[in-house]
Parts: sequence; structure tokens; C-alpha cells
Amino acid sequence: MTLTGKQKRYLRKLAHDLKPVFQVGKLGVTDEFNDQISDYFNSHELLKISILQNCPYDKKEIAEKLASGTDSHLVQIIGSIIVLYKENKEEKTIQLP
Repeated sequence: MTLTGKQKRYLRKLAHDLKPVFQVGKLGVTDEFNDQISDYFNSHELLKISILQNCPYDKKEIAEKLASGTDSHLVQIIGSIIVLYKENKEEKTIQLP
């Protein structure tokens, strides 16, 4: 499933008031980090991640690694913030248009 433009706009609207839950630092994206995010997706469908200034990696590269490593969809990269979405099959809290 790929997200349409309308669905991405809706998810951006929902993510606006969220605070970043995770931070990517100088170590970048590790397997443990992906595991923590996957665990978070068990109870939530939308996630904000901030990239710290000391992170030596490109934010687009980090976003792609996070999305592929957690089997989620990249909604938005704005500044140093990444928004990811993963549909929860059991407890669906977000109804996409």
C-alpha cells in the first residue's frame, strides 16, 4: 500500500500537534533503534522522530532507513523532523480518507 497525496495531507494534519518521541543522534539508525520504533508502532500508528544536530547522516537517508527497517510509510520530512505512519491491523485508530 502506498499513501496518496490526500492521505499524506491528512496524516500531516494529525501529526502537527504530536511531539517527537524518538531522536536520532550520532549513531544514526541501528537495529535496536528500529526495534524500539517497531514496538512503538504496536500501540500507535503515527510517529514523529527528530534528528539531532550531531547526526552526521543525511535526513533523507535516515528517513528511508527508518521506513524500510520498520515497514512503515514516510509521511513527511520537514526541517529535522520525520513523520512515519504504520497501519495497525488489529487496533485501527486512524481512518484514512
